[in-house]
Amino acid sequence: MSPNVESSGAETAAAPAAPALPPSLGDQHASLFAIVTDALRRKILDGEYQQGDRLVEGRISEQLGVSRIPVREALRALQSEGLVRIEPRRGATVASVSDRLAQELVEVRATLESLNARLSAQRRDTSMVERLRCLLDTGRQAAARNDVDALVAVNAQVHDLVAEGASNEVLADMTRSLRDRTALLFAPINRGRALQNWYDHAQILEAIAAGDAELAALLAARHVNNAATAYEAAHAAALGASAA
Repeated sequence: MSPNVESSGAETAAAPAAPALPPSLGDQHASLFAIVTDALRRKILDGEYQQGDRLVEGRISEQLGVSRIPVREALRALQSEGLVRIEPRRGATVASVSDRLAQELVEVRATLESLNARLSAQRRDTSMVERLRCLLDTGRQAAARNDVDALVAVNAQVHDLVAEGASNEVLADMTRSLRDRTALLFAPINRGRALQNWYDHAQILEAIAAGDAELAALLAARHVNNAATAYEAAHAAALGASAA
């Protein structure tokens, strides 16, 4: 055996592991931008910021503990999503939805949600049915407790699960965009309708699990229209109160 060749693998010293490289400044910036964008989007969709509310960069940066740069970029990103409006000399505000635009958004969303439910029912498998049943159990328990926070969370999961079951990424992207924009309408009444929303969702999930595509599609469209009717009533009441 050559003296230059080790006789045993055990005698071979392992090469030291290369030190982990810290994230680049670009990665850190991208992560901060995403975090700020998600935080602002959530505040808008949860109704913390209402239609027409001013979004002051300095105030938001102080609240989130970041500089103004990621806040400014997040506001621009949310503008592209239709959630924020930015005007010269006025700055950023939460987008306002006119009555006509509200009707158009609801019409399109009802169509997309209906298609989501139809495809999900047609493409369901054993695993998806089990997940639907599990979510139904969770929702029923929350409803029995009248746990509004839990119901709001379950209702959000319903939309995600139905979209996943539809297995159509183009449809999912389109629906997500419409869902966020119509959330500007529904956010103020969302908690008050949490139980009714769950009852609507439970019927949709049951239809999907049973493979009844026509019924699932009908119920999904009806659910969106029910929420729109509730928004219109609340909006009219608010206008009447302000005029009094």
